[in-house]
Amino acid sequence: MTTLDFHKFKSEGRKISMITCYDSTFAKIIDQTDIDCILIGDSASMVMHGESTTLPAKMEWMTEHARSVRNGTQKYIVCDMPFLTTRKGIEYATDCAGKLLVAGANCVKIEGVFGQEEIIRHLVMSGIPVMSHLGLTPQFFQAFGGHKMQGKTDEAAEKIIEEAKKAEELGCCSMVLECIPAALAKKITAAVNIATIGIGAGINCDGQVLVLQDMLGMSGFKPRFVRQYLNGLELIKNAINSYASDVHTCEFPKGDEIK
Repeated sequence: MTTLDFHKFKSEGRKISMITCYDSTFAKIIDQTDIDCILIGDSASMVMHGESTTLPAKMEWMTEHARSVRNGTQKYIVCDMPFLTTRKGIEYATDCAGKLLVAGANCVKIEGVFGQEEIIRHLVMSGIPVMSHLGLTPQFFQAFGGHKMQGKTDEAAEKIIEEAKKAEELGCCSMVLECIPAALAKKITAAVNIATIGIGAGINCDGQVLVLQDMLGMSGFKPRFVRQYLNGLELIKNAINSYASDVHTCEFPKGDEIK
């Protein structure tokens, strides 16, 4: 997949599958699957670093996650711009985005559009593909009063539609729509020519994204919009307990495992 394929897939009516990944081990597994593209989300702050929100994510973390994932896959990689990296001026934002691409990302994702128009335009004109992120933007959760569905009122919905159109105008190659009503996501998807990737936004987006550990049932986090395809937590716990038991009972190592 390339940046141009987001538009190509949308025009052909082909749905885009996206999954998060933060390390080379999982990246190597994903590289052997039918997944179209990978998101290195600032959700790494919670999933990999144990924080309670995405806000503590640092550029150093995201750069190293990008390098690690790229070392495990040839798939298209989108990487989040961490909290406030697009709010310190064009030069700083360009430097941060450039570091992510050098580390292995193909595209950067930026939460919100309004107030960042010049930066988005500059990045696009500098050859840095940009994916927008609208609706529930986790970096703004303090302003939202928590992680709540967005776009429920006519006024709020209209603002998101305006932002989506502006994202396309500025040259974004695609956008994530998070936790907005399905009807609104459908309306936005029809209103723009760039691909929409939904998470908690219904079936009518041009694609879907989920956090890998949530989808595999490893995180213990299960909002309504997440479908768990594996009870990973129990499977992994059972495997580790089996190993511990074998060690404690001298069942491991045995036979050919001993030279």
